[in-house]
Amino acid sequence: MAEKVYQNVLIANTDSAVTRVALEVLARRGIRGTVAGAWRTAREKIAPQDWDLVLAGAEPDDEALKFLWAVKAEMPEVPVVMVGSGSAVRQAVRAIRSGCEDFLVKPVSASTLETLLETLLPNHEVPLAAAAEGGSRCLYQIIGQSPELMAVMNVARRVAATSMPVLICGESGTGKELLSYFVHSNSSRARGPYVRVNCAALSESLLESELFGHERGAFTGAYAQRKGRFERAHGGTLLLDEVSETTPRLQADLLRVLEQQDFERVGGSELVRVSVRVVCTSNRDLASAVRRGRFREDLYYRISGICLTVPPLRRRTEDLAALVWHFVNRYAREVRRRIETLDEGMLEAFGGYSWPGNVRELRNVVRTSLILGEGATLSLVAGQRLGGDVREPAAADGSNLRLQELERRAILEALRRTKSHQAKAARLLGITDRTLREKLRRYRREGPLEPIGEAQWLVEST
Repeated sequence: MAEKVYQNVLIANTDSAVTRVALEVLARRGIRGTVAGAWRTAREKIAPQDWDLVLAGAEPDDEALKFLWAVKAEMPEVPVVMVGSGSAVRQAVRAIRSGCEDFLVKPVSASTLETLLETLLPNHEVPLAAAAEGGSRCLYQIIGQSPELMAVMNVARRVAATSMPVLICGESGTGKELLSYFVHSNSSRARGPYVRVNCAALSESLLESELFGHERGAFTGAYAQRKGRFERAHGGTLLLDEVSETTPRLQADLLRVLEQQDFERVGGSELVRVSVRVVCTSNRDLASAVRRGRFREDLYYRISGICLTVPPLRRRTEDLAALVWHFVNRYAREVRRRIETLDEGMLEAFGGYSWPGNVRELRNVVRTSLILGEGATLSLVAGQRLGGDVREPAAADGSNLRLQELERRAILEALRRTKSHQAKAARLLGITDRTLREKLRRYRREGPLEPIGEAQWLVEST
């Protein structure tokens, strides 16, 4: 059984009575509370991904607001709740306008905090195949305990302790990168760096410079020497994500480095020696690519000492409910929606769907449902049970509503809630600004979309 991963709350500059009640409530819910008694100490503890919620005092007004602004600058999605006196109406208004999620009036009762936490910090228990923490940060969580997943995890745990090269295969969105980090974290190199590079995202020349670094003057714009990913990963692990996308010339260079653990920076002649364990991932069948002459056979056998294949979500239907609850825990606070149950029809439809986008697609569907739906039961369409294939769920008006349509509506709703601020909408949806722009352009090409509130013009004008 994997260790429990805790949620973390920073309690900043509240009085002793509020701090005591907060720590008691957090302890009952299995949540870690860290107390910072001074504003300077609290500001020093602000770090992205370290906190799930911040509870802060509201006095003195200027110092409290500066702290709130600092939190929101570093961690925009993390909810901040402030505690002040009942007479501080102006103070509460300023805090809310500055991004504070809620303003509690002293004295604060345990029941008030319990209700708040159930909305902002849901803590539904989910089975874990593996998880790890570093300090107050959750390093990774692999959700589920289906037989196929656990079989892969058992092999990964055994190979992690060795120096054997590992190739992780699987469809896009299955969690290959999570598994690579699991291998690193359970290896003798766990205290060393974990460095990754997406081989599919860079051209051959850029990828060569990223991997091996370059000397000053090696090419236009090379104003200083720069260490590459191999050099930065010395003593640790280097993830070559989507290694199948490398060119034949770069494959030859990779083979040499993997065999000899040395290389020359681009534009240089000095031999750089490293000690790096390489983990590779691919969403393609590399053995088939070798047979077709699209991937070097010698490199394939060098990187595939052990091949781990992450099962697609359609073969892990036992894990669907656990994954849904995991995403509810992560994203329900963004819309301040308290989820108590999952719609049985939705889960039945999920079980019959092929999930071409795997866990990544499920995450987006859950976030879409959280944004569009209402009430304590999560379903694809609020108040409507699903029937048949999830790709064609029945909408409340009797028409068919595809998952792609749900995605569109979620995007429009996110734009409406953020007053058409595309960067904020992208963060709310868990996608990049570029992805959001591409989706909006595609919607315009596909034709008109039923408007949601005042966001329709964005699709027509983007």
